Amino acid sequence: MSRREPGERIALKHGAGGPAMRALIQHLFVDGLAGAAPGEHIGLRALDDGAALRIDGRYLVITTDSYVVKPRFFPGGDIGRLAICGTVNDLAVMGATEPLALTAAVVLEEGFAFAELERIRDSMREACRDAQAVIVTGDTKVMGKGEIDGIIINTAGVAFAKRVVPDAGLRPGDRIIVTGTVGDHGFAVMAARHDLKLEGELESDAAPLNGLIRDALAAGGDAISAMKDPTRGGLASALHEMAEKSGVGVLLDEQAVPVRPGVRAAAELLGIDPLHAANEGKAVIGVKPESAERVLAALQEHPLGRRAAIVGTCVEDRPGSVVLDTGFGKRLLVEPEGELLPRIC
Repeated sequence: MSRREPGERIALKHGAGGPAMRALIQHLFVDGLAGAAPGEHIGLRALDDGAALRIDGRYLVITTDSYVVKPRFFPGGDIGRLAICGTVNDLAVMGATEPLALTAAVVLEEGFAFAELERIRDSMREACRDAQAVIVTGDTKVMGKGEIDGIIINTAGVAFAKRVVPDAGLRPGDRIIVTGTVGDHGFAVMAARHDLKLEGELESDAAPLNGLIRDALAAGGDAISAMKDPTRGGLASALHEMAEKSGVGVLLDEQAVPVRPGVRAAAELLGIDPLHAANEGKAVIGVKPESAERVLAALQEHPLGRRAAIVGTCVEDRPGSVVLDTGFGKRLLVEPEGELLPRIC
């Protein structure tokens, strides 16, 4: 991005959650907009799931996100549920598990059906109830026919945390835990969008994780070194970003990564790695080795963490890289450069 060609334009890959998107954000927005984050504040330059401002001995965590998923309704959820869960989860993986307040801004296309809007509103309300969160303010705009595709939702959230858990805190020896099966959301949306008749049930995992993360933090305390939710780009992108920021390598045990049979079958048919598919109800957690089993047990006691598993180890070799142990050999796990499936969230 720093050596931009004349006339260069934004491509779908710049929203895919991988290296192209990170380069866009770093060189255009961070370098162009970010001010210094004084003292103990965590700001835009950290490129974490949100910002954290030190106030009176604790942190005020702030995050925002926009949602343009297609189709708007899919097995396991819709754009409304996604908008609430995504923002609650971004707060939670920074250690802020008690949402203080959410905002919601909705941009609608002229001609949008009231019945669909009411259905989306009901999903947002249900997700707020699940997360014990409340929407306190918002905004509504209407665009002309054809100027947008139906609906865009932006949500923001604020919460306090005693300790911020960054995505850059991994150290050699730390264990990597994923809180459940991977690829569920990405393949559910893909099947719904293209009306694929695939064997096995495909359903999005969209869910608020703050209760699950609260239990993990209670069990692990300071032994939890890093957290991130693996949305766009999936587990592969999340681990690459965490490894690069932390200056460690990650050895990922492919056979330990939980994948639902329906997702595995769809992945083999479509030639898409579940490690690259989006998740909307999972977290990646780095834990010091002596506490990993205790944190895992706490996760597995929660309804959303029953398939949690220890899937990897942080190492000193190859900092910033993820090495996949297939059980038959090892290879570098690369991030996809392009967009496997645009408008996934």
